[in-house]
Amino acid sequence: MRESAVIVAVPAAEPAVADLRARLDPSASWGVPAHVTVLYPFVHPDRIDDEVLSRLGRVLRTVPAFELTLARVDWFGDAVVWLAPEPAQLLHDLTTAVSREFPDHPPYGGTIDDPVPHLTVGDGAPLPDLQAAGEAVTRFLPIRFEVTEAAVICGSRETSSWRTRARLPLGD
Repeated sequence: MRESAVIVAVPAAEPAVADLRARLDPSASWGVPAHVTVLYPFVHPDRIDDEVLSRLGRVLRTVPAFELTLARVDWFGDAVVWLAPEPAQLLHDLTTAVSREFPDHPPYGGTIDDPVPHLTVGDGAPLPDLQAAGEAVTRFLPIRFEVTEAAVICGSRETSSWRTRARLPLGD
């Protein structure tokens, strides 16, 4: 099944998380880079056309570029270890703006009322491996980066299938 997402890629985090994600986050094997999700699932890849990208671009241009810091390790239960971006509100506002423009595509299919912005390090791996990853990544923190664009990526749950479809700038 092909699908799409709007993400903020975080290349600055790759040195800290690439090896961990390769072992502990299935999306890394699919070709999804280290990122913070803005909206998933997004429009079906077959329906992403110039009009969809134009609408998304207009929304993104209303949000000025901003700086974030991956400041700490956090958890969703004992199944997902992640890095917390601060200030998270800026990403939350970005998700809200994009979701309002595309109301037929609620964050995480509507299964999560108030999504928490995060960069996944490990998901669904054995707890001791996730705990070790959480400890290992702390030596790289804080990781500072500037958010100047969002990317539309498309793929499936097959190895190396995800590709960037478009990069759209934030701000004017």
